[in-house]
Amino acid sequence: MTSVAGTPQTAVVTEPTAEESAGQACAPSDLSAAHLHPHPALAALTVGAIGVVFGDIGTSPLYAFREALGQTSAGGIDPTEILGVLSLALWSLFLVVTVKYVIFLMRADNQGEGGVLALAALARRALGMRSRIAIVLGAAGASLFYGDAIITPALSVLSAMEGLRTIPSAAHIFNEGVVRALTIGILIALFLIQSRGTAQVSKLFGPVCILWFVAIGALGIWHIADEPSIVRVFLPTYGISFLATHGVTGLFVLGAVFLTVTGAEALTADMGHFGKLPIRIGWFFLVFPALALNYLGQGAFALSRLEDAAARGVPFVNQDWFFLMAPESLRPALIILAGFATVIASQAVITGAFSLTQQAIQLGLLPRLRIRQTSAVFAGQIYLPAINWLLLIGVLVLVIQFKTSSAMAAAYGIAVTGTMVVTTLLAYIVVRHRWNWSRPLALAAILPFLTLDLIFFGANILRVIEGGWVPLVIAAAIGLIIFTWVRGKKIVSTFEKRQSIPLSDLASALEKRPPERVSGTAVFLTGNPHATPGALLHNLKHNKVLHERNLIVSIRTADRPFVEESARAKVERVDDNFSIVVLTYGFMESPDVPRDLGVGNKTEQLGLDPMRTSFFIGRNTLKPDAEKGMPPWQDRIFLFLQRNASDPTDFLKIPPGKVLELGEQVTV
Repeated sequence: MTSVAGTPQTAVVTEPTAEESAGQACAPSDLSAAHLHPHPALAALTVGAIGVVFGDIGTSPLYAFREALGQTSAGGIDPTEILGVLSLALWSLFLVVTVKYVIFLMRADNQGEGGVLALAALARRALGMRSRIAIVLGAAGASLFYGDAIITPALSVLSAMEGLRTIPSAAHIFNEGVVRALTIGILIALFLIQSRGTAQVSKLFGPVCILWFVAIGALGIWHIADEPSIVRVFLPTYGISFLATHGVTGLFVLGAVFLTVTGAEALTADMGHFGKLPIRIGWFFLVFPALALNYLGQGAFALSRLEDAAARGVPFVNQDWFFLMAPESLRPALIILAGFATVIASQAVITGAFSLTQQAIQLGLLPRLRIRQTSAVFAGQIYLPAINWLLLIGVLVLVIQFKTSSAMAAAYGIAVTGTMVVTTLLAYIVVRHRWNWSRPLALAAILPFLTLDLIFFGANILRVIEGGWVPLVIAAAIGLIIFTWVRGKKIVSTFEKRQSIPLSDLASALEKRPPERVSGTAVFLTGNPHATPGALLHNLKHNKVLHERNLIVSIRTADRPFVEESARAKVERVDDNFSIVVLTYGFMESPDVPRDLGVGNKTEQLGLDPMRTSFFIGRNTLKPDAEKGMPPWQDRIFLFLQRNASDPTDFLKIPPGKVLELGEQVTV
C-alpha cells in the first residue's frame, strides 16, 4: 500500500480559436504577418536559429561520410563507391531536409509550434473523437526522441575529441582511453551547468555556429580543387547505380548515409522559438551550402588519397576524412571549434528533451516532474532535474560501453528514422483531416516522404545487432512508462467518477440542510468540474463545515502551445455557495493556479484574498490488486511513478502552507 498525492486530472480542450477555424480549409501560409519581421529582428532570429536549430545536423560531417564509406571497405574501396556514397549523402540532404522538412513539413505547425508532440496535438484536434491514433503516434515519437537525446551528446562530443588522434605529434598521447576520459569530462560539465540555465551563454551559440559552417565550407572548397570533377555526384545516377550494384551492402551504406540528416527534426521542433523564415534563410543561405561543400571536399580528398595510394601500391584505408582535410598546423584549432560545435548541438538536444517532457506532462502522457524556470526573461528556459540526470547516466553508459563514435553510429540512425516515420504519419493526418485535402491528393503529397522514411528505417534496422538495439530499448522503456501512466490514470479517474455525485445535486442538498459555515474561500481542485470533488465530500463528512465561498477549479490542457490570458479562466456560477472555474493552459505552458485565480491581485472576476484562501487537493492511497485493474507488474510501475511524481502544490505553484489534502483508498 502506497500513499500518494494525486493531482487534479487535466482534460484536453479541442475547440479551435476563431483564427484557427478561419484557416482550417487551407495550409498555413509562410507569408503571414507573424513572419514578416523587421530586418534587424529577422537577422537576430536567423543567427539564433543557426546556433540552436542546426547544431545537430551541422556536426554530422564529423562522422557521416566516414561511416558510410566504411560500410563498403570490406572488399576494398574504389572510386565508384566514393562517388556513390557522396551522391547518396547529397541527395539525402536535398530530399529529406530541404524538400520534406524545410519546404513541406514546416507548413504543418500548431500556432507556430512544431515537433512531434505539437504535431500530434494538431492531429488529435483534427481527428476529434477518433484521436487515439494521434496519441499513440505522439507517444511513439516522444519515446524515440529520448533515444536520440541520449545518443546525440555521446556521439557528437566523442567524434570531436577523436580528432585529437589525427594530430601526428600527439597521437601517442591521445589514445582511446584519454579521448574517452576527455569526452566524459566535457559531458559531465555540460549536464552540471544545466541547473544554472543557458540564457547568457546561448548568445554565443549563433556566432560560434556561423564560424563553424564557414570553416567547414571553406575546407570543402579547398579540397574540391583537388578533384573538381567531384561535382558530378549531383547526378542521382551515381547513387542509384551504387545501390543497384551493391545489394545488401548498399542497404548498410544507406543506413549510414542517413547520419547526414540527423537533426532534421529540430527544424520543425524549434519553429516556435525562431519562426519559419529565419530557419529557412539559415538553411538555404548558409547551412545547406556549407554541408554540401564539406561533403564534396571530403569526397574529393578521399579520391585524391585513393589515387595516391594506387600510385604507391599501398592499400587504401578509410580514415577520419573531416579532420585530415585540415592542415596539421590548423587541426588543433579545428578540433577546438568542433568541440564547441558539438557541445552546442548537445545543448540543443538536452533543451529539446526538457521541452518535450514539459509538453508530455501537460498532455497527460507522463507524471508530474519538477520544472524550474532558469530565466526570468525567457519562458522557454526550463530545467528538469530528473530528466537531466537520467540523460547524463544514459550518455555516460553509451560512451563507456561503445568506446568509439564508429561503434555508436549504428545506434543513431534508428532513433531518428523512427521519429521521422512517426512525423510523416502525423503529417498525413493533418493534411487529410486538418487541411481537408482529398485522400488522393494527401497520399500523393505524403506517400513519397513515407516511402523514403521507410527505406531509411529498413536500412537502419539491419544494424540492430551493431548497436541499433539501444534506441529501441530506450523507446520501449519510455513507451511502457507512458502506457502504464495513461492506463493507471484512467483507472483512478473511473473510480473517482463512480464515487462522485453531480455538483448541482450537492448544491441543492446543502440549500435544504445547510452545514456549519466558516469564513474565507475554499478552492477545490478536480478533473471534472461538474462533479463534486472528493476533497469537498471528505471535508463535509469529517469536518462538517463549508466555507462561505467555494471554487471548484479544473485544470485543462489545450491542443495548442499557448492560450491567451483573456481566455485563461472561465467562471460559471452554480449558486451562492459554489462557482466553477476552468483554467486552460497550452501544452507548452506551466500552470500557476494562484496567479490565474487572481490570489493576491484581487481581480474583479474573483477577488481572492490570499490570507483567507485555502486549497484542497485530493490525496488518494493507491493499493495494487492482482484481480482488478492492471497486472501486478504494471501496478508496481504505476505506484513508483506516482510516488516519485513532484508534489502537486509545487507543480501548480500553490503555496504549501495553504494546502489541505484529503482522500481515500483506490485499487489499481
